Amino acid sequence: MFYHSCRLERCEMKFRPQFAFSLSFIMVSVLCSLISLADDAPVRITVPKRVLLLGQRPDTHPKTTHEYMAGIRLIARFLNDFGKYQVIIQQADDPWSDGKELLDRADAVVLFLTEGAKWVSEDKERFAAFQRLAKRGGGLSALHWGLGTRESQPVADFVSLFGGCHGGPDRKYKVDDFRLSPSSTPHPINSGIQPFKVHDELYYALKFPVRRQGHTLLINAHVAEADHAVAWAWQREDNGRSFGFTGLHFHKNWERIEYRRLVVQGILWTLNESIPTEGLALDLTEREIELLDDERLKSTE
Repeated sequence: MFYHSCRLERCEMKFRPQFAFSLSFIMVSVLCSLISLADDAPVRITVPKRVLLLGQRPDTHPKTTHEYMAGIRLIARFLNDFGKYQVIIQQADDPWSDGKELLDRADAVVLFLTEGAKWVSEDKERFAAFQRLAKRGGGLSALHWGLGTRESQPVADFVSLFGGCHGGPDRKYKVDDFRLSPSSTPHPINSGIQPFKVHDELYYALKFPVRRQGHTLLINAHVAEADHAVAWAWQREDNGRSFGFTGLHFHKNWERIEYRRLVVQGILWTLNESIPTEGLALDLTEREIELLDDERLKSTE
């Protein structure tokens, strides 16, 4: 028995190292094969597009008007529903010290704030950051007062980026009941939008680029006995896209599916996204449109 036991031990001592070596060899071979396959197949990492939403505290207008941060919050909710964008909300009251870095990392920017045309160009470094964004084909969108300026000096610079501006001492605007109609020129942003009536403050007789190549008027309103464009899209020469809409004075108008489609589809178009012909659903509850107290609090730096 002792002899047989010793033989078994010797056998095990000889066998185990050989087995371990074989197993190690197999594992190394498999690992090398996997590494080889990985080297042959390119690794693709999808980075979500960054959408920078810029609002501000309400200005001197009454409550329920110029509700910038509340509107930005709704836009963010709609974009987040797609699950494919990195949506960044910023209350961009001056000095907005980290703004230039955020602009340099953005793929698209939306302005819904006070005197946006003036705000963009009054800081030279900020304006340069917007120019860099446009040059790399970024999306530029502006809403209501976000595309405006009381002074005439910022108009040309803003138009060169966004494709339209409500600015200067001769600027025109009116609060009334309007009938808005999509233009006769088909455009993806107008998908699912039919003529409709709305009470709003609209800017009209806007300043547009001298060269109108790639520039499309989207929505017309009958104002002062004439039809005027109040929304536009611009395929820029730098291969980027710009969108603007002069409505949204009243926060309540987010209840209109036509407004939600126009704004969100306009932003998506600047991101080179396709729009379904029937338009996006963009459902909204009454609770979601309620104004939150903290959206009207004074900004603290």
